[in-house]
Amino acid sequence: MIYEKIKEVKTLMEEEKKNIHTILELNNSKVKFLGKKGLITELNSEIKNVPSGEKREFGQQVNALREEFSKFYEEKKSLFEEEILNKKLESETIDISLPATRVLIGAPNILEKLIEEVEELFISMGYDVEDGPEIEEDKFNFEMLNIPKGHPARDAQDTFYLEGEEILLRSQTSPVQVRTMLKNKGEHPIFMICPGKTYRRDDDDATHSHQFMQIEGLVIDKDISLSDLKGTIDVVVKKLFGEDIETRFRPSYYQFTEPSVEVDISCFNCKKKGCSICKHTGWITVAGAGIVHPNVLKMGGYNPKVWSGFAFGFGAERLAMLKYDINDCRVFYNTDLREAKVFDRKEAESHD
Repeated sequence: MIYEKIKEVKTLMEEEKKNIHTILELNNSKVKFLGKKGLITELNSEIKNVPSGEKREFGQQVNALREEFSKFYEEKKSLFEEEILNKKLESETIDISLPATRVLIGAPNILEKLIEEVEELFISMGYDVEDGPEIEEDKFNFEMLNIPKGHPARDAQDTFYLEGEEILLRSQTSPVQVRTMLKNKGEHPIFMICPGKTYRRDDDDATHSHQFMQIEGLVIDKDISLSDLKGTIDVVVKKLFGEDIETRFRPSYYQFTEPSVEVDISCFNCKKKGCSICKHTGWITVAGAGIVHPNVLKMGGYNPKVWSGFAFGFGAERLAMLKYDINDCRVFYNTDLREAKVFDRKEAESHD
């Protein structure tokens, strides 16, 4: 009686095969025979009624039936799919002479590209690229840079404080320099730059932002002078703006350097004749710099009688705006692909 059920299912399966003409019918047939409650599946539950000596043979017959239907299903499915594809190809036409659909793609942010260019230049000169936290302690952001509590210079920074007056969003990347000095314990020379985001309370307009990128550098070694600083700055501006660019220093004042200077470059647009870019002076200010103040060296663990150094800071947005003739710093953070296209063009022009 048990084996009669196998024969009945096999006969029914053979009849079913003859009446399958679509892939939908094929799938319905698969459910009918191999589904959870399918005819072949239910045969497995009958094995408990088979005498012990015949269980193996019964199982083999059921498995053979299952394999037979599975093989039929796969072959028939391939035929139906091929038939559907051929009909689709016959009904659809493709005009290969038509222009392809243009897919717009993005481009690397031009501000990031400029920072990478500066990093590569300094790495080639033996500098390390250092990084540090954007949420910073007051002692690293101000006190160890010779700006004690109550100093009026803190007002000019207009800082974002997070917890009282001890935790803040860094207003400059100089804390990275302090942390690097402490890490070296006053024992080794330092040649480093630290590009990164900084934050100050400022209005968002075409030339200002509450968040901006700085590229600061620090060198500490023996017998470092202002001429070493000028030579280093010279290399950077010539790389960014051209070999004919001149550099000049003007006296200035910063709490963490003494002496301090403003760094000007000759106008790359008018060649010092006077234009709107240089405000008809022939010179453009691009950075602040100076010789590291002895107090900063001491707090960083370096003996100012043995060690000396220089520090500088560029605004990455300002450099990019000058290099690529960009009038609004907000475009650096836009996601408009039309802006990316303009950046690509300006990047290409800068290498011509």
